[in-house]
Amino acid sequence: MKEKSLANLKAAFAGESQANRSYLAFAKKAEEEGYMQAAKLFKAAAEAETVHAHNHLNAMGAVKSTKENLAAAVGGETHEFTEMYPAMIEDAKAEGENEALRSFNYANKVEEIHAGFFNDYLKNIEHLKVEDIWVCPVCGNTFIGSAEEKCSICATLKSRYIKI
Repeated sequence: MKEKSLANLKAAFAGESQANRSYLAFAKKAEEEGYMQAAKLFKAAAEAETVHAHNHLNAMGAVKSTKENLAAAVGGETHEFTEMYPAMIEDAKAEGENEALRSFNYANKVEEIHAGFFNDYLKNIEHLKVEDIWVCPVCGNTFIGSAEEKCSICATLKSRYIKI
């Protein structure tokens, strides 16, 4: 693929992905405020943005075999917890931005867990069994099979976890 088109696809993918996540957050807020039709509109737009993002990712040739995708996920998650978030954590500390610091710390701890899961799955892909997966709605901590009664990262109770 030509350089400019690839750069444009990467930028478009990032923009569509960010719009998707923003719209889902906006939908949640609209629901909390009782604006159900606005929430539905945000959710519909988020779904459309997902379609666009997937189209861009496929056009880049970035979706490969499951083994290749798992290896890419290991690399991405490892980069986040070894390089990206530690630098962001230091910046937030230096600036006294406690909310950003908490957000970065949660993500940093969970990205290491995700890298381990992806790596384990890559090594054992032929022998995987289907199990429940749980996600903490506060910090994103992820549990496969059974979940802790209280999140070891943020202390959220299991009753609040999202079952996948």
